[in-house]
Parts: sequence; C-alpha cells; structure tokens
Amino acid sequence: MIWGPVTMPDGASAFPVYHRLGVQVLELQLVWGKVAPTRPSEPANPADPAYIWPAELEQATAEAARYGISLAVMVKGSPSWANGGQDLSWAPENPAEYGAFLQAASRRYPSVHYWMIWGEVTRHGNFNPMPPNSPVGPQRYAVLLEAAYEALKAVNPANMVIGGMTYTVGEVSPSAFLHWLRLPDGAPPRMDFYGHNPYSTRFPRLAQPYSPGVRDIDDIGTLDSELKSAYAGHGPTPKLWLSEFGISSDSANRAFDYYVSEPEQARWVTAAYKLVNSVPYVAGLGWYELLDEPYSVPERITEGLMTAEDKPKPAFYAYAKAP
Repeated sequence: MIWGPVTMPDGASAFPVYHRLGVQVLELQLVWGKVAPTRPSEPANPADPAYIWPAELEQATAEAARYGISLAVMVKGSPSWANGGQDLSWAPENPAEYGAFLQAASRRYPSVHYWMIWGEVTRHGNFNPMPPNSPVGPQRYAVLLEAAYEALKAVNPANMVIGGMTYTVGEVSPSAFLHWLRLPDGAPPRMDFYGHNPYSTRFPRLAQPYSPGVRDIDDIGTLDSELKSAYAGHGPTPKLWLSEFGISSDSANRAFDYYVSEPEQARWVTAAYKLVNSVPYVAGLGWYELLDEPYSVPERITEGLMTAEDKPKPAFYAYAKAP
C-alpha cells in the first residue's frame, strides 16, 4: 500500500508510477465536511445536490481500475452542521449521519471496498473529543465506528471497514485506546481490520515494547496480542492495517525531528516490508508517501520514495522489490 497523489508534479497521471512500483492499494482521503458543506436532504443518496464530490477521487477510481490497483479511502472531518458548530475534528453528534454519508460515498464509488474510519484519532487535534488518558474519546469513536460498519455493510457486504486508526503515541495510548474501545453494552465495535500508524525511531524488527505508551512498528506483535485480548469472545481478531509508515531522509522536518540518509531510508523500506510479511496478523503496510514535499514548503516532509521533482530515490527501488 502507499499514500500519494493522483497526478505527478507535471500533471501526468501517477498511476503508471504506482504500477511500476507494484502498488496494490492506493490510500486517499475524503473529507465529509468539504463534500457536504450544507446538510443534504437525502444524505444516503450520492446525487443529493448538497454534495460536492471531488474530481480527484473520480479520476482516481477510473485510473485505478485501468491499472488494476485498489483504492482505500479515509473518510474524516465532520461538517459544522453535524457536530454542533465545531471544527472538522469533532465527531458528529449523531453517528448515523456519518453512516449515511458513508453510504452515499460507497454508492458514488462502488469500486472502492476499503474504508478507513477517520485517521490518527489519538493524535492531538485529529479527533474530538479525545481528552488525555480518558475513556471518553475511545468510547465516542466506538459508537461512530459501529455506525460506519453497519452503514457500509448495508450497501455492500464486500465493503471492508478499517477502524481504530491509532498512532504510535497520542492523547490516549494505543493500548489504553483498545482497552476503552467499547460500545455502551460493553462489546467492542465491529471492524474488518484495525488501522494503526506505527511510526518509529527504531529500525524495523520485532522487539519488546519501547515503553508502555508506545506502539511502533517493532511492537506490532504486542499490538496484535492486545487486539486478541480486546476481541476475545467477540469474533475473530481483526488483522492490522498499518495505514502509514515511513522514515524521513536527509533532514528533520515539521513532523519528525529524526531522519536517515537516502540509502538508509531504502534499508528501512526493505526491512519494514520483510517484517510485515513474516507475520500472519498484518493485512497490509502503507508507505507514506510517493513524493517528498517541494523545497518551497517550510520544514518540508521528506518521507517520499521520490524527490519533489519526481526523481526516484534508493527507497523507490527498494519498495519495487519488496514482497
């Protein structure tokens, strides 16, 4: 899996590049609040005039079909009319409204079967409410996830629902999040895969947890054990969908203060995919991302497989060879 643009810097389609890399799943975002700035009268109907569907995603579905690449869409960001006048990070007051939007999206993009429910919900400012070290956020998210699962499966049972969507650390640790991820009846919410972004300062290899509050890529075995415990007696344990992982090259940036050389970045790519392919409990690993940010961006992020000018870095060739 990989995150990346639909078009390259010169305006050409990025899908020939993804095909060359052997990408199986391209991950993209859909922001509810931008698609539905006003309340629709028929929220489950993609043709409702309130909806403004992004042209980029239309292009992506067509190109993905042409190249045999699946899409995974992260749906986040509630509109102010659904969340009591708050910003996009706030959960809707009525989870069923989020479910109805997901139904509209699934009907609009019937070829998309992977749906990520929000993103990095435990990271500050990404999902609210999420008070530090409190069950309030996980419980609020659990109800939203359950509504999403029911809505998407009603449209097409083949839809795969990716929940959790936690981060290495956060306002609530991944371990505590799983412990508190419960519906009002005490059961965990339904999902097909558990999403997690295991960024790390440690080279990818299975190891003991770095600390109780951290779950990086070296800790995925521990995270799987915690999932087994959380879902014991509630059906099969969801496999891990490691939505994002990467390592910056050449310089620190606004997201991470650690980085490696370009050759070392390639070693991380190889090691990360070797690691996840050595265990049975990972459904996929998404590299973040295809391109470095342009030099004009302050404290630019350099986790890409290619430079900002779309020149392949050593990591590009390592990704193409990954199993």
